[in-house]
Amino acid sequence: MFGKVRAYLPKALVLAALGLLTTGGIAEAETAPAIPNGCEQGEFCAWSGGLYAGTVQFLDLRTANPGECIPLGGATRSFVNRLDREVTVYQGEDCSTEGDFSTYPGHGTFVPQAPFVVRAIQIWDY
Repeated sequence: MFGKVRAYLPKALVLAALGLLTTGGIAEAETAPAIPNGCEQGEFCAWSGGLYAGTVQFLDLRTANPGECIPLGGATRSFVNRLDREVTVYQGEDCSTEGDFSTYPGHGTFVPQAPFVVRAIQIWDY
C-alpha cells in the first residue's frame, strides 16, 4: 500500500506546486489598482481628500499647457497621473521649489495619500 502512495507522491507534489504558482498569478491580476472615480487614460486627476475621496478635478492636455504652473485651486491629498508625460506636484500654488515637490511618471501613477498637500502641478513638455 505504501509503495503505491510513494510512487504517486512526486507527481502530486509537482501538481500542488504548479497549482500554487498559477493561483499566485491570478491573485496579482485581481489586485491591480482600480481606476478611481472615472480617471481616464490621458488625464491627471486630483482629489481634495485622501484615498480618492472628496472633490475631484480632471486635467488633460486640452485644459492644461505643458511647461506652465497650474494651480489646482485648493488642497489636493490624492491624485492619479494617467497622462503620457511626467507631472511634478508642488506644495506651493506658484510651483516654487522652496516647498516640497516631487515628479511622478505618466501612464498610471496612483497616489492615494500624497506625501504633502499638493496645490499646483506642472506637466512636462516632451
